[in-house]
Amino acid sequence: MNTTEILFFFLSALAIFSAIMVLISKNPIHSVLWLVAVFFAISGHYILLNAQFLAIVNMIVYAGAIMVLFLFVVMLMNLNAETEPQKNLWMKLAGVISGGCLLMVLVSLVRQATDLNAKKAMTTTGDIGLIKNLGKLLFSEYVVPFEITSVLFLSAMIGAIVIGKKE
Repeated sequence: MNTTEILFFFLSALAIFSAIMVLISKNPIHSVLWLVAVFFAISGHYILLNAQFLAIVNMIVYAGAIMVLFLFVVMLMNLNAETEPQKNLWMKLAGVISGGCLLMVLVSLVRQATDLNAKKAMTTTGDIGLIKNLGKLLFSEYVVPFEITSVLFLSAMIGAIVIGKKE
């Protein structure tokens, strides 16, 4: 086992553990923080795939902005276990059965999709995810859509300033 595989399995275990903790955490604030850990583990996977730009965007946008928004919403909703309606035994049993059925379907799909006799996937993908190559593509092949997007963002900022300005 090389270092890349060890990191992959560690990040996968971290992501799965954090996702399970999101589900079983009683406190909604703790669930949001575990979700941040899931996003960081996924960003680690992006780095292993040599997609640094996606990793940074994932950390900034999801782990930063979206999770702060989730945290504010959860804090403003004031979710308490006392105010939550109690679920009867049949509802819990139906949830466990449907979750088990979903797990069986997913396991069968994964078994069909993967061929155990196939060759190992390449661990290096070259320079496909580097920011330098992304910049070259944006300013050569996709320069017109890039400029149109910049004008759209500029008009959105001007509109927000005009709407937010007090007269």
